[in-house]
Amino acid sequence: MPGGVGPLLAAAFQSGLIADLIVLLLLAEAALLWWLKARRDVGPGLGAVWPTLVSGVLLLLAIRTALTGAYWGVTALLLGLAGLSHLLDLALRARRERLRATPTPEM
Repeated sequence: MPGGVGPLLAAAFQSGLIADLIVLLLLAEAALLWWLKARRDVGPGLGAVWPTLVSGVLLLLAIRTALTGAYWGVTALLLGLAGLSHLLDLALRARRERLRATPTPEM
């Protein structure tokens, strides 16, 4: 193949396609986590990881807007939303840890 893989990767980055492909992988991961929990009762399920997945998708969308030269305000908005999703994730994890550490009353 003339030119090798370099020009293909360069085009994928310039067009934002690389971010689109990674978002598709994240969505496939979410579907797999849901299926494993629903059908096999294995893994954390979506309830435990959805804020992490949302922040990851938002970061990838921000990368896509930056790569494709979109208005900087859109990139900033996506980064801010990703940060809020991350803070929600941290708060939910801390709450789960507090609930896990709370002793249950004995009868």
